[in-house]
Amino acid sequence: MQDTQDRPPVSPEQERRVLVAGTVGSVVEWYDFGLYGAASALVIGPLFFSGDLSPAAATMASFATFAIGFFARPLGGLLIANFGDRLGRKPALVFTLVLMGGSTFLMGCLPTYEQIGLWAPALLVMLRLLQGAGAGAELAGTMTMISETIRPSRLGFGTAMPNAATAIGSALGIVAFLVVALLPGDVLLTWGWRVPFWLSAVILAVAYFIRHRVEETPEFVDARRRVDEADHRKVPMWELFREHRGAVLLGFGAMVGHQAMSYITTTFALTYIRDDLGMPQTLALSASLTASVVGALLGVGGGILTDRLGATRVFTLGASYCLLMSFPLFLLLGTTVPGLIVLALVATYSVSFGLMAGAQGLYLVGLFPAEVRFSGVATCRELAGTLIGGPAPLIAAALVAAAGGAPWLCALFLAACCAVSVACLLLGRGYSARRNASHVVGDRADTRAETA
Repeated sequence: MQDTQDRPPVSPEQERRVLVAGTVGSVVEWYDFGLYGAASALVIGPLFFSGDLSPAAATMASFATFAIGFFARPLGGLLIANFGDRLGRKPALVFTLVLMGGSTFLMGCLPTYEQIGLWAPALLVMLRLLQGAGAGAELAGTMTMISETIRPSRLGFGTAMPNAATAIGSALGIVAFLVVALLPGDVLLTWGWRVPFWLSAVILAVAYFIRHRVEETPEFVDARRRVDEADHRKVPMWELFREHRGAVLLGFGAMVGHQAMSYITTTFALTYIRDDLGMPQTLALSASLTASVVGALLGVGGGILTDRLGATRVFTLGASYCLLMSFPLFLLLGTTVPGLIVLALVATYSVSFGLMAGAQGLYLVGLFPAEVRFSGVATCRELAGTLIGGPAPLIAAALVAAAGGAPWLCALFLAACCAVSVACLLLGRGYSARRNASHVVGDRADTRAETA
C-alpha cells in the first residue's frame, strides 16, 4: 500500500460515502448468502428435490447446492477482481452488486420440483453459480476500496465495517425466514419462502444508488497513472501468482478457520439444532439471529482493537479462541436448554467473528500492493470459501452422521481448521513486515504489535 504521507488527500465526505457504500454492499451480499443458507437448511430440500428422497438425503442435497455457489466464487472473484485491478474498483463493485442481487431475486421466481421436475434444481444451481460469482469479488473489492481511501488512523475500523455488515446481512436473511416461518399452515412451503428472495430487489436498489455515487480511489488512480507512464501493462492475475504466491498461501491459510466457523455455526447449526437435537425451528433461527447481531457489533469493536494492537495479533487471538471453543460449542448445544443454545452460538460465533472479521480486512489488504490488491484479497478469501466454507455444512452433516449422531468429529474438524489459521498467522508475522513494508500501511500497525 502506498505510503500514507504520499497518498492523495481525500475529503471526509468521500470517506463517508465509501464506508457507507461498502457496508451496504456487504449487507446485500450476505443477505443473499445468509438467506440461501437458511433456505438450504429449511426449505430447499423438500421444494427442489424429489419427494422420494429421505429427509436426511434431501438435506444433504440442499447443502450441496449451498456448496456449489462457493465453487463459482474463486473464478468469479478472480475475473471481476482482475477487471477491478485494471479498470477500476468502482465499476467492478457495481457489477458484483447487480449480479448478486439479480440472481437472488430470480431464485424467488423459480418453479419447484413438483412443477417442472429436474429443471427446478438445475435452474437453482445456475442462479446459485451466478450469485457466487458476484459474491466472489464483493467483499474483497470493498475492503480494497476502503483501505485505499480512509485515513491511516482508521484503517482497522474502516476495513472491519464491511465484514461486520456481513453479520447484519445474515441477520436480515434469518429475520426474513423467521417471519415467514411463523405464518400459519403450509404457507412457508407454498409461497412464503419466495418473499425473502424478492425483498433482495429492494435492498439492491438502495445499494446501487449509494454505490453509483462513489468516486474511484485516489490510490488506484495513482497506480494506473504510474503503469500508463511506464507503458508496461501487466495482467494482475498473472502478476499475482508469479510474484506473490507466498502472500496468497498465507492469506488463504489465515482464512480457513474463519470460513469453517462461520458456516458450521450459522448454516449447519440450524439443521443440527432442529433435526439432531429435536428443538423447534424458531429456536434455531432465533439463536442464529442473536449471534449474528452480536457478531456485527463485536466486528466493529474488533476493527477498533485492530487499530490499537495490529491486524495479525487480533486475527490470531480470534482464531485461537475459536479453536478453544470448538468442543464447548457442541457441549452447550447438547444440553437442549434454549438459553444455553443461544449462549453456545453467541460465545462461539459472535466472539470469534468479532475478532477475526475485525482484523482480516486490514491483514489481507496488507499482503498485496495496489496493482494486484483486489485480485490478491479475492483469491485468499474465495479459495478458502470454496475449499472450506462452502463444503463445511455438508462435511459437518456427514461427520455427525458417520459418528451416529455424535458431534465430536465435527468439533474436531472445526478445531483443525482453526489450528491451520493460527499456524499461518504465526508463520506470517514476519513475512508482511519483511516483504511488504514498502506498500502496506497495515504492517506499520502489525510491526508495532509484534514487537510490543
